[in-house]
Amino acid sequence: MRFERIRSGEDPRYGEAMALYQRSFPLFEQRYPQVHLAVMPQEEYHFTLLYEGEDFAGLLLYWEADSFCYVEHLCITESMWSKGCGSRALALLWKKGKKMILEIDPPVDEISVRRQHFYERCGFSKNPFPHVHPPYRKVFQGHPLVVMSAPGALTQEAYDRFARYLQNTVMSDCVPPLEE
Repeated sequence: MRFERIRSGEDPRYGEAMALYQRSFPLFEQRYPQVHLAVMPQEEYHFTLLYEGEDFAGLLLYWEADSFCYVEHLCITESMWSKGCGSRALALLWKKGKKMILEIDPPVDEISVRRQHFYERCGFSKNPFPHVHPPYRKVFQGHPLVVMSAPGALTQEAYDRFARYLQNTVMSDCVPPLEE
């Protein structure tokens, strides 16, 4: 597994990566395309392509703050499902030596429960803090998510720092333009 960061929509691999992103996440969890392009050059943001050998395996979109890495989106190509790509990608990110934070849907159905178990197998812990992710698009409301972190759970202070970073940095460019 290897990471390849791209910083521009001009990269010829961008189209395939965005097609996977759009297939993998519901519209309310996606940035507007033009907003996504605007955030890609930011130093803290990592638009990372995942490769197994020469094969495109997935996408890891994360933010690297001073004390943590926030995994905003992780998706694996259908041809690479069940081959350990997601866990290997998280293990590589873990090598940065920072606390890792991500959000998942509340575990209320088979898929969301399996997703929680996947992240727990990767070393993540569920946090008890009530959490609502701000909307990416103005036609949607914020949605409740479960915050997971590794290694171990967050303190209240660490959660508050993450929540401020999410609101003031990650979502700062998501002031939605006019609807498509």
